Amino acid sequence: MKQQKLLSLIRQAIQDYNMIEDGDRIAVGVSGGKDSLTLLYAMKLLQEFYPKRFELSAITCNVGFEGMDFTGVAEFCKHLEIPYEQVDTEIARIVFQENKDTRPCSLCAKLRKGAMYQRLGELGINKIAYAHNKDDFIETALMSLIYEGRFYAFPPVTELPEAGVTVIRPMMYVPERGVAHFVADQGIRVVKNTCPVDGSTKRAYAKQLMEQINRETPGAKDRIMHAIVNGRFPDWPL
Repeated sequence: MKQQKLLSLIRQAIQDYNMIEDGDRIAVGVSGGKDSLTLLYAMKLLQEFYPKRFELSAITCNVGFEGMDFTGVAEFCKHLEIPYEQVDTEIARIVFQENKDTRPCSLCAKLRKGAMYQRLGELGINKIAYAHNKDDFIETALMSLIYEGRFYAFPPVTELPEAGVTVIRPMMYVPERGVAHFVADQGIRVVKNTCPVDGSTKRAYAKQLMEQINRETPGAKDRIMHAIVNGRFPDWPL
């Protein structure tokens, strides 16, 4: 995916759902993966010409998996001249040693978000941008159907007054394949995920299933995304 196309899709999502207001202080949640690094890069470019002015920073929650090294993320942020925060935690120990939950992902995500939101509050940052792409939205809807018996996907904008932060998802129109091509073209180095359940989760299953469906029924992804955007979910912005 070319840079111009990437920025166009991100800007369209921001405008469709009014994700940015003048004076916002926005942190990009950076895991070190291809999606979050692409969003950070794109938001830096967008900051230069978007009509609504906003401050930009990056934040990483280090859950404590052995072998995770975010030095490259810090260097990438320094290159882009973006302030960077790394929040170090013991979430990995809590989830995999103390709790030993058979479904660790939801607990891990909850603890990660809590740690980041606390730090964002201390920094006076009012919005966090997550890099959920188009495929993430589609896979979430598929998981919702399979495991919950309802049709739903997380909203583009989520107000969290108890945390004092608003979540925005500017990459919702960007296909995952386009992100992969963009990262390769730009030579962006990603951080290897050392989570012991990476690739064996319900989301990984939904991803594989969705790819199979789309191969057998070309265009299925686009039609599902169309249904999501027009789904009139209660917590989605009108």
